[in-house]
Amino acid sequence: MGLRMCMVLLLLASCSSMEQSQKKEIRQKNERKDRVHRLSHEVQYPETKLLSQVRDPYPWETSYTGIHPQIAKESFRCKGSGKNPPKVKEKDSVLVLKDCEGVHNHSLPTRGKKEFIYPILVDLLNYIQIKTGRPVEITCGHRCPAHHAYSDSSLYNASSKHMIGAEVDFYVKGMEDKPQEISALIMQYYKEQECYKGLPEYEKFSRLESVKVDVVTLPWYNKEVLIKTYQKGEGRDFDNLHPYPYLSLQVRFDRERNEKVSYSWEKAFNGYMRY
Repeated sequence: MGLRMCMVLLLLASCSSMEQSQKKEIRQKNERKDRVHRLSHEVQYPETKLLSQVRDPYPWETSYTGIHPQIAKESFRCKGSGKNPPKVKEKDSVLVLKDCEGVHNHSLPTRGKKEFIYPILVDLLNYIQIKTGRPVEITCGHRCPAHHAYSDSSLYNASSKHMIGAEVDFYVKGMEDKPQEISALIMQYYKEQECYKGLPEYEKFSRLESVKVDVVTLPWYNKEVLIKTYQKGEGRDFDNLHPYPYLSLQVRFDRERNEKVSYSWEKAFNGYMRY
């Protein structure tokens, strides 16, 4: 039985070899070779070797403040998401609030057709990272009107500067329970920078006592910014559900345009691009 099987396999192998040989002969017979004709003035250029090119890195990929990635405009993008479920607000009538579709559907606020966040916010947060050696966690930067209503539908915050790129909420990792020290660093920034020296309206901070606020600790302010501290249990909107105290920085004065910074419906609702 084994001998017969070996003979069969040998026969099949022989047939396969013959078939391959016949195919090769047929292919050789049917081959056609044509001459390549060129004009007398044609020049044959040598083949160039293509070199791979590495793209230039984005600023936030290589820029660091100390050992931590540098904070840039990208850090302030709206945290809205279409995956968040609708919320029902009941007062005089039932109102269903839907979150925005997120940063893939809209831009940051714009100025001169470019995305814009007030530079002093970026500068201050990077300064804090350098001085503390710890990363700043931005919990809320820009909010589009839809995400703002979804996050905080209170009448008090209806005209929030988050919607115009002039406000940021944050805490410092590793220093979550020390917001007073972070406030002191912000005040120190204005005493160290050459562009503010000799300008008491920037170097000096005062307490905001004449305006009703939503925090126990009275905010500090100078001409350019206002510093508000939210203790544990205060200011717990959708973007600040963490258990830590946090700081809110608001821009009060635009040095570039030499004008006060204030919320307006036009800037909030028409001041950014929809995709």
